[in-house]
Amino acid sequence: MGENAMLNEWYPVSLFSHTKKGIYKTALMGEPIEVSAAAGGDAVVTTSAGRALPVIVRFGHVWSSLGVPDKDLFSIPEADQPGRRFVEVGVVRVRCSPLRAVENFLDIAHFPFVHTDILGAEPHTEVQNYKAEIRDVEDEVWATQVKFYQPQAAKSASGGITTEYMYRVPAPTCSVLYKTCPPRPSEWDVITLFVQPLAEDLCDVWPWMALFDDETSMTDLIHFQQTIFLQDRSILENQIPRLLPLDPGMEIPTRADMTSVAYRRWLKRHNYTYGAQLVAQ
Repeated sequence: MGENAMLNEWYPVSLFSHTKKGIYKTALMGEPIEVSAAAGGDAVVTTSAGRALPVIVRFGHVWSSLGVPDKDLFSIPEADQPGRRFVEVGVVRVRCSPLRAVENFLDIAHFPFVHTDILGAEPHTEVQNYKAEIRDVEDEVWATQVKFYQPQAAKSASGGITTEYMYRVPAPTCSVLYKTCPPRPSEWDVITLFVQPLAEDLCDVWPWMALFDDETSMTDLIHFQQTIFLQDRSILENQIPRLLPLDPGMEIPTRADMTSVAYRRWLKRHNYTYGAQLVAQ
């Protein structure tokens, strides 16, 4: 049932720029698919059996679904904001549940230990009180009032600052992070995690960013974000169990895990269980 509940969702399957290079073979929830461009340049996604799948091109990515989505892809207003630089980071394959990949993105407490001297550092390890909730009107998970000291919050940062965060989960395998923008304190940098579920325990992660940064080269921006996620990959691929536990008794959360708790509760509410472990084994 969990697989069926997620069949009608939108998922990233390629960068749109890759469609100009020929046929891109990949998979979605265990189904082999191909991404290509039609004669007019529009993106086309088909199964290996030739069935045409629905397509949306947004945020520089091609999105598709094995089912029939009953809603549009979520919006990111900053994607239409003049002056921002849009950074296509590429793809990182991770041997973990797609839901695990999203939950790791929501975790603040690991910053000093996994991203040492970049997103965190000892002795600044305490996660301050913040707010996590499921917003019923938007039907999204949000975490706000998140603050954490970071030695280098972004490639554009020149020194350590206390960074403010907001996390948003608008879809089961996607998350949007809003964080302090060092060059423009009145704005937010936007960093997203778009996760493509290849299988229940394997995913492709497509980070994307919308930044105010006129100084850093595109290569350095991409390298910085790839460095962060490659540090995460080593942790994700060693987590046990490999699937994301949804039974509250399987793992004991701490105060710092409020966003993860809300995310798991939201997944269960919608029966989004592809990549999840429902009972202790």
